[in-house]
Amino acid sequence: MASQLLRLAEESGLSPGESELAVNPFDGLPFSSRYYELLEQRRALPIWAARFIFLEQLESSPSGVVLVSGEPGSGKSTQIPQWCAEFALARGFQKGRVTVTQPYPLAALSLALRVADEMDLTLGHEVGYSIPQEDCTGPHTLLRFCWDRLLLQEVASTRGTGAWDVLVLDEAQERSVASDLLQGLLRDARLGNLPDDPRVVVVTDPALEPKLQAFWGDPPVVHVPRGPGRCPTPIYRDTVPTDRVEAARQAVLELCRKEAPGDVLVYLPSEEEISLCCESLSREVGTMALQGPPPRVLPLHPGHGQAIQAVYEDTDSGARKVVVTHWLADFSFSLPSIRHVIDSGLELRSVYNPQIRAESQVLRPISKCQAEARQLRARGDPPGSCLCLYPKSFQELEAPPLPQPRVCEENLSPLVLLLKRRQIAEPGECHFLDRPAPEALMQALEDLDYLAALDDEGDLSDLGVILSEFPLPSELAKALLASCEFDCVDEMLTLAAMLTAAPGFTHPPLCAEEAALRRALEHADGDHSSLIQVYEAFIQSGADKAWCQARGLNWAALCQAQKLRGELLELMQRIELPLSQPAFGSEKNRRDLQKALVSGYFLKVARDTDGTGNYLLLTHKHVAQLSPCCCYRSRRAPARPPPWVLYHNFSISKDNCLSIVSEIQPQMLVELAPPYFLSNLPPSESRDFLNQLREEMAASSTESESSSTQEFGDACILQ
Repeated sequence: MASQLLRLAEESGLSPGESELAVNPFDGLPFSSRYYELLEQRRALPIWAARFIFLEQLESSPSGVVLVSGEPGSGKSTQIPQWCAEFALARGFQKGRVTVTQPYPLAALSLALRVADEMDLTLGHEVGYSIPQEDCTGPHTLLRFCWDRLLLQEVASTRGTGAWDVLVLDEAQERSVASDLLQGLLRDARLGNLPDDPRVVVVTDPALEPKLQAFWGDPPVVHVPRGPGRCPTPIYRDTVPTDRVEAARQAVLELCRKEAPGDVLVYLPSEEEISLCCESLSREVGTMALQGPPPRVLPLHPGHGQAIQAVYEDTDSGARKVVVTHWLADFSFSLPSIRHVIDSGLELRSVYNPQIRAESQVLRPISKCQAEARQLRARGDPPGSCLCLYPKSFQELEAPPLPQPRVCEENLSPLVLLLKRRQIAEPGECHFLDRPAPEALMQALEDLDYLAALDDEGDLSDLGVILSEFPLPSELAKALLASCEFDCVDEMLTLAAMLTAAPGFTHPPLCAEEAALRRALEHADGDHSSLIQVYEAFIQSGADKAWCQARGLNWAALCQAQKLRGELLELMQRIELPLSQPAFGSEKNRRDLQKALVSGYFLKVARDTDGTGNYLLLTHKHVAQLSPCCCYRSRRAPARPPPWVLYHNFSISKDNCLSIVSEIQPQMLVELAPPYFLSNLPPSESRDFLNQLREEMAASSTESESSSTQEFGDACILQ
């Protein structure tokens, strides 16, 4: 076996002069000239020196686990998967698949494109990828790049470890929930005792290596040597700028004026700041008097979709690229042409607070590990430059050593649902790299219990099993299932897809014309019905991009919603759930849609107690306002805000906004929410009102039953 693996590894490393007739072992076709061009680039990567050591460790590891530790830009993410594919081919695995996880869907897509090119194979055949709403794989796919959350869903739905023989968990230092949980499940599975002798490769930054070694029981570690070139000496500012976008813009323009060679990578905290910076720079660089062509300004963030591949495209004119990004490119998306880095030193992250069921937008310093990774982007000989828009003391005093584990910052309801599906009775029994807070796990269990996803023993109920099938938040999946009962499935399918992929307008209207076009899409019943109306108008327009741009809608997100809706429909048909015909707009459908929403979102209801638009949330005593993009806010005065609303999201920010809001009637809440949920609400005027309303409705129902019985008895006497 070892000699066969060595021979295969040597064959795939041939140069044109060494073997003109060499064939690709994966498809049996001769290698192209493009393969040899890229092979020379691959051989220059720092990780190439560790190639045979890695293959030996992968073959001989007693536990089946190998750690690979190396700096960003060393070639780990592109080369390790190819060597694992060679290993699987030499072994003749029965399952015949190498799966590589990535913490971000766009990273999985980008790597699949690059690796297929380097291996001289066709994307979608031997090499493929699986990301939300897009599965580009086939029956002969040997190497699959996958979003880690999708693989976690697959593992939770099957016995054993899943349909793979070698699993590569890449970018483990990102600490995504799915990556951490996959490691916990695989450690508990004890790979050495499983049939087919599977292998797991964990790829990480050196900063997390000691923690992973201890977690996996001291497996063999392959250290990637440092690459050539020197790291630039960071230049720190004396103070943190009040306007980060302006400071970054000025720094880029200064580099352009100096005609310093090489591309520029700018790190800002948020997508909003990235967009502002790109717009400002695009206007400025076009008017500059430069010797060559004006620089090309490119955003790099998840909201930009697959268009981010433009950062890898060579410009025909040789123009400099200015890539503006955030935490997404801390470890992923290596760009060899980068020579200059401008770092704000901050990141904007969503952090979930289980006690109030709300997300906070937290602006915080990046970790020391992230800061070092950003500086390494400008390594070279001679080194490039790295401008830090903060004092050195800011990083030394306030930055944590490693990125925060996302399992300690996200809503754990989806995670608990998956663990229950995996038949892990107590989520606390699963091993975590960092254990989530007990109160966060308890809150997740309580929420699932309210949604009737758990039985009296704390295991998944029949309803919970079905909920776990859907790639949706638990409350949204419950609303979709409730729509089967209330005969509004068609509308809820659209709404579920829109809430997941394209939740409405992303910014206030830019002009009066755009505002008028938006108002035409608003529905009297609120934001949820408006989303359905937006989707239907989008479909009627033929999914036209210009139509979206005129209304401030994200065309790519709406296309994703269309794909997701199709997937959800297919899933409902597969598990034989009842469907319904479209009836959007009728009075009955209006009530039925509200009932379906309340069935899933009764935990997210707020009341305007004084008519001023200050909403008190039922599950706690926080006060919030409607989002500026809410349709109730855009209506002409003297429109009064609705007294009772159901909301999709509550974000703690400078104005504590409720987003995606629709009016409901309190009678509907009393009718559809579990009685013990109403009893467990914190003391408030709203709780007293709802409990009194429940008693009145119960008394009314008893009187109606008594009256019906009396009428039936009288009818019998008359007969």
